[in-house]
Amino acid sequence: MKTYKIALLPGDGIGRDVTEAAWSVLEKTAGSSGFSLEGTRLPWSCDYYLENGSMMPADGIETLRSFDAILLGAVGWPQKVPDSVSLHGLLLPIRKAFVQYANIRPHRLLPGVQGPLRSDGFDILCIRENTEGEYSGAGGRIHQGTDNEVAIETAIFTRKGVERILRFGFEQARARRGKLASVTKSNAQKYSMVFWDEITHGLAAEYPDVDVTSYHIDAMAARMVMAPESLDVVVASNLFGDILTDLGAAIQGGLGFAASANINPDRSAPSMFEPVHGSAPDIAHLGIANPIAAIWSGAMMLEHLGETAAAGKVMAAIETTTARGIGAIPGKDKTDAITASVLSAFG
Repeated sequence: MKTYKIALLPGDGIGRDVTEAAWSVLEKTAGSSGFSLEGTRLPWSCDYYLENGSMMPADGIETLRSFDAILLGAVGWPQKVPDSVSLHGLLLPIRKAFVQYANIRPHRLLPGVQGPLRSDGFDILCIRENTEGEYSGAGGRIHQGTDNEVAIETAIFTRKGVERILRFGFEQARARRGKLASVTKSNAQKYSMVFWDEITHGLAAEYPDVDVTSYHIDAMAARMVMAPESLDVVVASNLFGDILTDLGAAIQGGLGFAASANINPDRSAPSMFEPVHGSAPDIAHLGIANPIAAIWSGAMMLEHLGETAAAGKVMAAIETTTARGIGAIPGKDKTDAITASVLSAFG
């Protein structure tokens, strides 16, 4: 029997609850699908930082390298540790070290879920560049605390980085409905975003079967609200993709449905799967977090591992649950009740 080694990083706040919920579903799925999952829980979190002075141990990346995949709950507790510390101490180092350059976020309404704009009719796959761009971390501050203080944050776009994320997007579009939307702000950012547009147009010649349209970020934000059904695959830089995917989560009913995958496409290192709702310290330990985004992320993990049928079972169980009205309305159902419903949907 095939066994997959999974690193479990519950992290902070509701991340712990939703990770346990997702893991219970994934274990049940594996048990009925002819493979097994071996999970190792790692306590790296803001509490870990307060105890040890770092978000993970010095050999954390090498520890993670031995796993087949990583399932992350949530990272961050700003009342304890600044977000800039927790993000740059755990999440971003993992993405960069393992070259998880493709962040994938699906946006569609599950059965029974009423979005704020409409009840059905769209299926968007957002592809966010995940390792460079505006989140490269290049820059600095001088003359701190004075009237002359200067802060510089430099976005870094490499031809390799831009081309590979766009090519990944083209391939996804080819496998879906054949439409790609590339998002920039090249009318204002005349170097990096014009560069991105030029690479998009160059690659388009290699994918004549894909309909390519370039949008400015503001126009794309409006389109996701006004005409989401017109979109198929959307590709954007690290910052623009981050913003658009939260908008995507909103139109699909809320962050409780926001699943994601941080993919290393050549599989030279493990990929990481996480809900993107954050740690939500205000509701942590109240048992009311929606675990569907975490469970959906787990389904994406199974698909990446090649267990497509098992991933389909998980998604079918999620859809059965929301169609029953359980987990479909934010704040209505407890974490345990939603998890139990998903588990029961397997029969």
